[in-house]
Amino acid sequence: MSPRLLFLAVAAMFAMAAALAHAQGTRLAFYARTCPRAESIVRSTVQSHFRSNPAIAPGLLRMHFHDCFVQGCDASILIDGPNSEKTAPPNRLLRGYEVIDDAKTQLEAACPGVVSCADILTLAARDSVFVTRGINWQVPTGRRDGRVSLASDTSNLPAFTKSIDSQKQKFAAFGLNTQDLVALVGGHTIGTSACQFFSYRLYNFTNGGPDPTINPAFFPQLQALCPQNGDGSRRIDLDTGSGNRFDVSFFANLRNGGGILESDQKLWTDASTRGFVQRFLGERLRGMRPLNFNVEFARSMVKMSNIGVKTDTNGEIRRICSAIN
Repeated sequence: MSPRLLFLAVAAMFAMAAALAHAQGTRLAFYARTCPRAESIVRSTVQSHFRSNPAIAPGLLRMHFHDCFVQGCDASILIDGPNSEKTAPPNRLLRGYEVIDDAKTQLEAACPGVVSCADILTLAARDSVFVTRGINWQVPTGRRDGRVSLASDTSNLPAFTKSIDSQKQKFAAFGLNTQDLVALVGGHTIGTSACQFFSYRLYNFTNGGPDPTINPAFFPQLQALCPQNGDGSRRIDLDTGSGNRFDVSFFANLRNGGGILESDQKLWTDASTRGFVQRFLGERLRGMRPLNFNVEFARSMVKMSNIGVKTDTNGEIRRICSAIN
């Protein structure tokens, strides 16, 4: 995409973001008067933690996704408790809580009781993409924090073994279409997975053999990284060869049979999603233009970050992100 077309695409995305946010009760520059340094404090906090631990970037991005798909984007994922969301199996390996706590402490010192934990997490997810050399985009803010966090509600989260049709249904329930699904799953361009979540594809998928969608040339590498009966907690990159950079390499790996999670590889094997993968890789299909992954990812993130937003009396501004006021 030429610089001019990229500029126009980003400008259109920002216009869409403003319109969508207004409809949901959030808006750009919500804290411009009440806490003008809010966004810079969150960004500098993410950058500081990222320098010492790059794993927090994909951790925060995944945490935001898991938050929005349960009770909406209301920071309910952050609440402590014996049966809260963070105790549910899909959330037990989430990372980055200390980054949110650090940012919140600084913001409470600068602007007490003003910036919500939900907005901090949303901003931190954007900044996690930025620090891994992805796109920067404007984030509508003004969310308030939820008061309910139940582990039982995490059934809304898409599972890594589910079909594309199942995933599309879950996304559609929140107003997200098939392109949003492919773009948001593309967030796996950064981050890792534990062997326990995909090793079944290597040794016992069909009749004791491997998943036939795995490229045979890639198979020995995966076996070496995750041997049968080996350490299930060992982590490997979801985007082989580019796990710390936000780029389209993830989609190229899917095209080559190198997806790590079963649900990721299905984006290529399912006809309803393969076209979006190809267009993110710069291909023109049946007269449809290629898609700029960074721009479309940002657009989909704005849509997702406005799921179930709580405003006014529907929520609160927590003083401590892990505890309801």
